[in-house]
Amino acid sequence: MPVDLDREAFERIVDAALDSVPDELARLVHNVVVLVEDEPPEDEPDLLGLYDGVALTERGFDYGGVLPDRIFVFRRPLQEMCDSLEELEDEVHMTVVHEIAHHFGIDDAALHALGYG
Repeated sequence: MPVDLDREAFERIVDAALDSVPDELARLVHNVVVLVEDEPPEDEPDLLGLYDGVALTERGFDYGGVLPDRIFVFRRPLQEMCDSLEELEDEVHMTVVHEIAHHFGIDDAALHALGYG
């Protein structure tokens, strides 16, 4: 049975996942905002998270004056795939790490090889 949390409780799980990112790594994340959305894009209904921005590895010397990159965490599909609060916390953590890795220029193939697929 899917986990059913209100938005505030879900956002606390996302906050805890962000807090668990090691300080050495978190200090390197620049100009990024993390947003919780209830639903993923219509054309990708099972998407758990999404990085929308320019990876650090792709930023040139002229990069600046831009809006923050965005990491989206999609509440409905994450809750629907999990049968317990513990499983949801683990999946949210994996999703947050996965999307932060994209900020650092790590692609899906490398993430899958590392177990973050």
